[in-house]
Amino acid sequence: MTRRRDIERQRHGLSEIRGIMNSMKTLAFMETRKLSGFLNAQQTAIVHIETVAADFLYFHPHLIPHSAEERVAFIIVGSERGFCGDFNRRLELSLVELLRKYSGENRELIVLGRKLHPLIRQIDPSAELLPGAGVLEEIPTQLDALSASLSRLYQAQGPDTLFCLFHDRSGEIRLSTLLPPFQQLKRTCDHGAIPPLLNQPPAEFLAGLSEHYLFAFLHWILYSSLMAENHQRVTHLEGALRHLDNQSKRLAHLSNVLRQEEIIEEIEVILLSVG
Repeated sequence: MTRRRDIERQRHGLSEIRGIMNSMKTLAFMETRKLSGFLNAQQTAIVHIETVAADFLYFHPHLIPHSAEERVAFIIVGSERGFCGDFNRRLELSLVELLRKYSGENRELIVLGRKLHPLIRQIDPSAELLPGAGVLEEIPTQLDALSASLSRLYQAQGPDTLFCLFHDRSGEIRLSTLLPPFQQLKRTCDHGAIPPLLNQPPAEFLAGLSEHYLFAFLHWILYSSLMAENHQRVTHLEGALRHLDNQSKRLAHLSNVLRQEEIIEEIEVILLSVG
């Protein structure tokens, strides 16, 4: 009897854990639905800015910013919460490969996401650690903290090139160049040989356009990373729920076996007493 009660208590505990994990999975799925619309809108904005930049740089090629990698900085976008499998571990391994060509004096690391902090701290104890976003509504706060960190970095003779290492919306790890901007852009002109009409000097226009591009690109990166994180969380929790269900079935079967043994013992006692 005592053993069966212990098993029933275990089943009850597993049931409570399953309810909590199922709620977490539902919230993660809802988050992906919210992020999908924001990602599509942000992608449209980025494409529009890149089209304008390609048109502008076609007529002003002397203003194309040149990339140098003597001093570099990396933004690494990890997760603020757990239950997302090897999401952060894969970022750590990718960063280790990237940093083989950069010495500690020539690089800066800015790490987003508390679950990633311990892993990066082992690679570079001097890395700047910032909180991440757990839900969509926290991304503006996360972006404000990142913008302040980047401002301090560039005021103190910042890096030549700024990279970002993150998961894109499909879950693949991606390395993008944020600054100088428009490095991979194909310079074209879609309206003939008529240069764009500007109401300010070309250099000022490019500086303003670059600022808008960086702001839009960072939004897209943070949305993409959070989308990939929640996709992986849903997958991870589905596997955990299946494991809990199997454990619960096993305990239920064991409980039934023990109950049958108790019934047989009770019948034997009754028969002995009648005899």
